[in-house]
Amino acid sequence: MKPLTGKIALVTGGSRGAGRGIAVELGKAGATVYVTGRSVRGNSTNQWPGTIDDTVSQIEASGGKGIAVRCDHTNDLETESVIEQIRKEQGRLDILINNVWGAHDLGVEAGPVWELPLKNWDTMFTAGVRAQLATNYFAIPLLRENKQALIIHTTFWDHDKYTGQFYYDLAKNALNRMAYGLSIELKQDNIAVLAVSPGFMRTELVLKFHEADEEHWYDFDELRKTETPFYVGRAIVALAGDPNVMEKSGQVLRAGDLAKEYHFTDIDGRYIPPFTI
Repeated sequence: MKPLTGKIALVTGGSRGAGRGIAVELGKAGATVYVTGRSVRGNSTNQWPGTIDDTVSQIEASGGKGIAVRCDHTNDLETESVIEQIRKEQGRLDILINNVWGAHDLGVEAGPVWELPLKNWDTMFTAGVRAQLATNYFAIPLLRENKQALIIHTTFWDHDKYTGQFYYDLAKNALNRMAYGLSIELKQDNIAVLAVSPGFMRTELVLKFHEADEEHWYDFDELRKTETPFYVGRAIVALAGDPNVMEKSGQVLRAGDLAKEYHFTDIDGRYIPPFTI
């Protein structure tokens, strides 16, 4: 039997990138995966590659079950509606992956904080930190009805090193602290809350930026240490299937470290060490 058979999962921001990789790996492991995002077939955000429908198609092609739900997580009514749909259709939620991160819309601009526009922070906060907080707010009552559950925030972390971009650093550390605070508040409910940091991922947008593809990425020196988004997906599947995951609750964990602990590789068979600044 697949390790997550019977589990119900929600992956936010699942149109592409880490969200897609996580959703596909959860589906392959047997979970029924709800995938949310703004991009739907025929109407992709900024005309970027990838939609929630594409992700569900990939889950199904791998033998799993996925359900696409269009949702703008900056709209609380839409976020609440997703949770109510899951309650109505499944009666439970076991795994919540908080991955939504709308800052891709503007990109992460370089420069000292006094030269960066405040809209840079507004986007990271509203469509990143607050969107993940709101998803927790609406999902936790349903998660608490289980005997155990799991919440994971995707983040970036390298042993408290400064990322070099003030707003990005502040937003990612807010997510790390959110996971820590929730781990304390939800300990009595047997809900593990973690933050998981992937490395430098070869996402659709990274490949597009470098004018590369999955068949030729190794020709680019700057991409040779990258990992696929499925690597962090496998890390999260390992955590979701660990009966002792509560022992890790409140921590920030890196995909490369989890690969060594749980003995998995990326889809090309490589072990990729944790990304460092």
